Order: sequence, then C-alpha cells, then structure tokens
Amino acid sequence: MALAAVDWWAVIRGNKIVEYVCKPGTATLFVVAAALIDANDTRAQGWLVAALVFSIAGDVFLMLPRDAFLPGLASFAVAQVLFAVSFAVGDASSLRLVIALLLVAATSSILARRFIGALKRLDQRNLVPPIAVYMAVISAMVVCAIASGNVLGIIGAVLFMASDSLIAEERFVQQRRWQPLTIIVTYHLALTGFTLGLM
Repeated sequence: MALAAVDWWAVIRGNKIVEYVCKPGTATLFVVAAALIDANDTRAQGWLVAALVFSIAGDVFLMLPRDAFLPGLASFAVAQVLFAVSFAVGDASSLRLVIALLLVAATSSILARRFIGALKRLDQRNLVPPIAVYMAVISAMVVCAIASGNVLGIIGAVLFMASDSLIAEERFVQQRRWQPLTIIVTYHLALTGFTLGLM
C-alpha cells in the first residue's frame, strides 16, 4: 500500500507526473499479488487477474492528457465482466442472489436517473448508451459478489461501485474538492478487497 499512499499524495498535490507512475504502478502490484496469492479457488484467481489487467488499461486511458474517457470506460466494462465471473465461479446462495438483485437494482436505478439526467442536461446524449451499459455491468458485478458470500469481495465490489459513482458525479454533475482523493482511495481499497478475498 506504500505506492498507493504515494498516489494519494500525488492526487492531493495535483502532481500528475507522480500520479502517472503510481496509479498504474499500484494496479500492477495488485495484479502481481493476486497472481501469487495462495487462492482458495484458482478459477476465481485467474478471472480476477485478467480483470485487474483490464483495470490497468482503464487507469491509463483515464489519465491521458487527451480525452480517452470512452476507451477507459470500455476497459473497465470488460474488467467488471471479468470480476463478475470471478465471483460467479464460486458457490452462490439463491437467497443472497435475490437480496442482491433487490438492493443493487434499487441503488442503480437511483444513480442511473441522476447521471443520465445530468448527461441530457449537458447535451451529452451520445454518452447515455455507454454509461447505461457500464452501469449494467458494474451492477451485475456487485450482484455476483453479494451472491458469492465473499465478505471481502463484497466490500471491494461496493467500494468499486462507490468510486465509479463519484467519478460520474465529478464529471457530469458537480465537482467537489474532496472527490479526487476519495475516488482513488475507494478504488484502491476495492482492489484490496478483491485480492484478499481470494484467500
């Protein structure tokens, strides 16, 4: 987490050069940790490692000086599908699945109305379809995490959704000073939950 802490410092200070190194660097360390950890389920481990690789691609696209939001969104969409599969290969409870569907559907509908409404107000209707698709896949990932019963995985999934919701809030609704740091901290904690959840 030392490299992650340096990344948090870079976000606070607005030091883009350090952030360009530390953000993908931190995600790369998560890939290594997830690949080397003594996992309970090697199938879940393989899918998770692949998801983390796509997360690195998403990190890089979203950091570029030019606007590469859509490629970044696409990379993270693939990552969410892979994260979902990593949870789905385990044992799922029907009761947890029903509870997850109800909770996530309610939360996602609220967020969808907020963000898609903001896109329409900003006259960025071209972003509505990709944002809607992304919200669907990250919602599916959270549902799979809850259904799996993996406590650390569930925490990671919820934090990932919170981090991405803050990105949408900052980009499309309203910018606040505390958002950048909160986004990166919740993101790194989410990856921590995913990785430790393999044990």
